[in-house]
Amino acid sequence: MSRSPDIPNAHAERRHAMVEHQLRRRGIQSQAVLEAMGTVPRHLFVPATAQHTAYDDSPLHIGQGQTISQPYMVARMTELLNVEAGSHVLEVGTGSGYQAAILAEIGAEVWTIERLPELAAMATSILRQLGYHKVHVVVGDGTLGLPEQAPYDGILVTAAAPSIPPSLTSQLGVGGRIVIPVGDRDIQELRVVKRTASGLTETSVLDCRFVPLIGAEGYKDT
Repeated sequence: MSRSPDIPNAHAERRHAMVEHQLRRRGIQSQAVLEAMGTVPRHLFVPATAQHTAYDDSPLHIGQGQTISQPYMVARMTELLNVEAGSHVLEVGTGSGYQAAILAEIGAEVWTIERLPELAAMATSILRQLGYHKVHVVVGDGTLGLPEQAPYDGILVTAAAPSIPPSLTSQLGVGGRIVIPVGDRDIQELRVVKRTASGLTETSVLDCRFVPLIGAEGYKDT
């Protein structure tokens, strides 16, 4: 895996503090996730005017009405997805590309769908500059997944759906997981769906708040 280029010590120190105080102390146990979060330069995935707050314990606006998730939520969702090197993963909602970079840093091959062309172009540029060549950005309706690349070992959805899209469950391989926020536009539950040989199981993990998932099997654009 290609590592990020040298960055100022201030960002490295903030990233280390983020891992120790926001992640490890709050129960993130996966060493692979902690190492990825400690490596990927989050500040390069936010606007230049927000780089000084990139490692704060909060989501940040990235333009087009979208956000980059709070570091803890990125780590928690990644840990719940339970991916490893060589996993074949679908991400719905590319945003600026940070979550995809975390998955790729762990060693997954990532197909990520973004409905907004401007964000997809931005994410593609950042990911290429950082050497994440196993991340493939596609413009489209993420609620429908990407059936031509299915089945997936994991599907991670970074926007809130009113219900779990059937297209996504149909593209999940046996033994795979979907991590997705489900609920209304104001507050949701983060859920984990697992596919076993005998069918699907579903578990609610925690309350959360995400931007709405827009598409044919999500919310309608307003």
